Amino acid sequence: MVSIITVNYNGYKDTLELVESFRQFEDYPHEFIVVDNASPNGDGERLERALGDTTRVIRSDKNLGFAGANNLGYRAAKGDYILYINNDIIITCPVLKVLVERLRSDSQIGAVSPKIKYEYQRDTIQYAGYKSANPIRASYQLVAGYQLDCADFDQPKRTDAIHGACVMTTRKVIKEAGPMTEAYFLFYEELDWSLQLHRHGYETWYEPAATVFHKESMTIKRGSPQRLYYLTRSRILFVRRNRKGLFFLLSIMYQLTIVIPKNIFYHLLRREWVSLSAFIKGSFHGLTDNIQY
Repeated sequence: MVSIITVNYNGYKDTLELVESFRQFEDYPHEFIVVDNASPNGDGERLERALGDTTRVIRSDKNLGFAGANNLGYRAAKGDYILYINNDIIITCPVLKVLVERLRSDSQIGAVSPKIKYEYQRDTIQYAGYKSANPIRASYQLVAGYQLDCADFDQPKRTDAIHGACVMTTRKVIKEAGPMTEAYFLFYEELDWSLQLHRHGYETWYEPAATVFHKESMTIKRGSPQRLYYLTRSRILFVRRNRKGLFFLLSIMYQLTIVIPKNIFYHLLRREWVSLSAFIKGSFHGLTDNIQY
């Protein structure tokens, strides 16, 4: 059985659409676990009423962040396979069997993500694998981001990182390699977790025979100061957690001498005072917060 875990934060309508799409198209054995991440608008109670006995709704008493809420859902899961999926995704055909079979095909595969396309532009790819940047930079490049879907992206393959919007793993892998770290709160969790899996001898894979559609950024909007804060903080935390020795020193210097001054100048030039404050706070917290090994 697959335990499907999704996190809700003020996303009642999207969460219902996600669950309904699986009810409509998926026949592989599964259970659904919805973790309401202390939504201030009362979503937790509303979801309990709407979903009834068919879906388990867990209501957290505080916002645990992305990894924390997913880990809370995992502790309640009963399946041997675990699918973490954003609540702003829908499916239009079965996906679980394909992902399970990819994991079963090789014991070295620790996690697999499907092809992810945009719900608002269904011929356009968001994710068809990741390629890591050089060790000094804390970034990953989408293999086919914003490109039209075509046969070039229809081959399953190893990839440098899975995508946090939709990823399947197994209970065995989590027990051996550990769950996603809760150090970040938002962003970079799946990139960090991919490295964690690699360090334990597992591969991460892209499986295009399964496709999901992503509305993207429904919980925290693109361009918002909140998003800028967490992206900035998490990028620096990622360096502190995953770069060692000379690469650590070079990565930190790159952030301090290039990335941070460049972004401060950019927001100053545009007089974006709220964004400037968010960026500076994110940089400071990224450099000083506990990295939680």
